[in-house]
Amino acid sequence: MSSSPALETLDTVVSNAIALISQLEAVVAGIAVQKGTDTINNTAAVESQGTVDPIDALSLAHDSVALIKAHATKISLLIINEPFTPTAITSVLRELITGPVPALASAVQLCTAERYTQALQQELAWQGGRVLKELRELLSKIPQNGKILSGEKKNSSAGSAAGKGSLAATGVLWAACDDVIAFSKRGFAGNLVHKVEQFRDTLKDIMEELKEWGEETGDDEDDDEDSSPEDDGIDEVTGSLGATHISTNHNTQDAQDMLDDLMNSQQYIPRDDPDKIRERLESCLKRLRLTSLLYQATMKRRLKALPRLSPTPESKITARLNEVLPLLKRIPDRFGSLALAFYELEPTEIDHLMDQCFFDAFAVSELLVKPWEGQKDEFTDWALRFQVEVKKG
Repeated sequence: MSSSPALETLDTVVSNAIALISQLEAVVAGIAVQKGTDTINNTAAVESQGTVDPIDALSLAHDSVALIKAHATKISLLIINEPFTPTAITSVLRELITGPVPALASAVQLCTAERYTQALQQELAWQGGRVLKELRELLSKIPQNGKILSGEKKNSSAGSAAGKGSLAATGVLWAACDDVIAFSKRGFAGNLVHKVEQFRDTLKDIMEELKEWGEETGDDEDDDEDSSPEDDGIDEVTGSLGATHISTNHNTQDAQDMLDDLMNSQQYIPRDDPDKIRERLESCLKRLRLTSLLYQATMKRRLKALPRLSPTPESKITARLNEVLPLLKRIPDRFGSLALAFYELEPTEIDHLMDQCFFDAFAVSELLVKPWEGQKDEFTDWALRFQVEVKKG
C-alpha cells in the first residue's frame, strides 16, 4: 500500500518525539525538585551566557508554549478528521520536536535561581514539566493503523474505563499551556507578588479560623478592631500598625483544605482556662494581623517596585529575594502548626511555635528593611515600627 511508508515514517517520528519529550521531562523534573542541573544542548542556552542582553526565560517560555499549543491543536484535529493524513501529522511533529519542545526545556534551564529566584525557577520547571507530560500523552494517542480515532478514543473523559480520550487530553494540555502563558505574562515582579499574595491569603484564613475557634467557647469578646474591611493600609505605612485592618477573603482551596483538617481535631478553651490559652490566643491574633500586614507591605513597597524583567546577573537583588522568599513561604506553614497546637490546647508547643513564627516574621522585616537601592525609604520606617510592635505582642 502506498500509505505504508508514510505510516512507518509517522510511527518512527512519534516514537522519537515521545522519547525526546520523556528525556526532557526528566531534566525539567530534576530542576523542579533541585536534584540536578542537567544541561540541554540548545543554542539558546549557549547564547545566553556572556551576552550583554541575556535571553529572557519567561518570554522564551511564553513563545514556546504558544507554539506547542498551536501545533498540538493541529495534531488533535488531524487524528479525528477524515481523511487521515500521516504526512501532515509527521510534518507537525517534526516542527514540534525541532523547535518549541526543546525551546521550552531551555527556557526552564535559563530560568536560574541566580536571576529569577529559586521560587520562580521551580514554578516554571513544574509548569513546563506539566506541559511536556500532557503533550506526551496526546502524542501517544496518534493512531498507527492509518485510521482516525474511534468515537470512544476521541470522546472518553478522564477516569473512564477507556482512559482519557484525545479531546480531553487536548483540553488538559491547553490548560497547562495557558498556565505557563499566564506565568510568563505576569513577569518577574508580578509572579513574586502573586506568590506572596497566596501566602498572605493562607495567613488570613488561619487568622479567621483561629478567631472562630476562640469564639466557640461562648465567651463574648469585643473584636471591633476587625469590624471594618481592609482599605489599602499600606498607603499610610507610617501610620499606626494597630489601626490597619485585614480583610477575610478565602482564595485558595489548598489553604481551606488544610484548615478544615486542623479544625477536625479541635478542642475548645475551658472556661477556667488554667493554661491561659485565651491570653496566648489574643497575643497570637494580634501579631498574626501584623504579620499579614507585613506581607501586604512587602508586596506593595518591595515586590511591586521590582522591574518586570529579572535583574542582571551581577545584581544583589535576587540574592536577597532568595533569602526572604523561603521565609515568606514557611511562615504560613508554621502558623498552621501553631493553630493545631491551639486546637489541642498544648501551651508549651504554642509558646514554642509562636516564637518561631514571629522570629521568622521579624527576620523578613529585617531582610527587607532597606530598599533595593539606597539606605532608607518609607517602608524602612514602617518595618522598624513593625519590629517593635511584634515584640510587644
